Amino acid sequence: MKLTLGFSPCPNDTFIFDALIHHKIDTGGLEFEVQYHDVETLNQKAFQGELDITKLSYHAFAYAVNDYELLDAGSALGSGVGPLLIAKDPTLAAGLKRALENKVELNASESGLRIGIPGKYTTANFLLGLAFPSLRNKVELIFSDIEQSLLDGRIDLGLIIHENRFTYQARGLHKVVDLGDFWEQTTRSPIPLGGIVVKRDLAESLKLQINELVRESVQFAFKNPKSGLNYIRSHAQEMEEAVMYQHIELYVNEYSEHLGADGRRAIQQMFDKAQVLKLVPPLDKRLFLTE
Repeated sequence: MKLTLGFSPCPNDTFIFDALIHHKIDTGGLEFEVQYHDVETLNQKAFQGELDITKLSYHAFAYAVNDYELLDAGSALGSGVGPLLIAKDPTLAAGLKRALENKVELNASESGLRIGIPGKYTTANFLLGLAFPSLRNKVELIFSDIEQSLLDGRIDLGLIIHENRFTYQARGLHKVVDLGDFWEQTTRSPIPLGGIVVKRDLAESLKLQINELVRESVQFAFKNPKSGLNYIRSHAQEMEEAVMYQHIELYVNEYSEHLGADGRRAIQQMFDKAQVLKLVPPLDKRLFLTE
């Protein structure tokens, strides 16, 4: 049986899925037709129900919950892994940081700043809304283009994710806030970034099999971290090996193998906050494949 599977070309995803798609584990006769896309494209594909299994942002999951439910394996949660809000102007970065720390509302000119975001339905954008609700002049960009757009002056602020966390300083850009830290300090929970979802209308036994295969793929990667090096490198964007594995270590952890009670609680907490703030529609479907 062949199933469509979507995930990003980023090192954390290719690290997780290497063993699964290259049959380094026994897939029980299942074959996977892989599509590589940035997170916002994956979100949009989930809204259309195009893929049997897909990575998406947790923010987007709230809009795809009628068609998909969340696997226990494959998620990206953790500490110190959140998106960063950055600026080219260090004075601007420092001023916005002070405003957030002192809970001061932004003035009209600050509220009108142009912000490059990696997609409307990304968890990064959701967290930006929690921290700076008045920053609404947003420009959707491919995540890898945000730094250059900031350097070129096309935007005033950039919301960066993935490997750009490790490259912005070398390009002379300045951090305003780590939105993952903001979430953790506010909630005392790990930050839910992205998860792996499966079509609700697949047979329950098949969904459970897929979940176990993703878990086994993660476990294989942990035991054999360099096994997929060539595959990971082939999809990474001109990244040095040390940076690739720094990226992996941040985003792939115990929650990727098994959400556990803490992981599920963090996800539920995110959705509860989002519903209170009316950032997502009401949720009336089972979120988790397994409890």
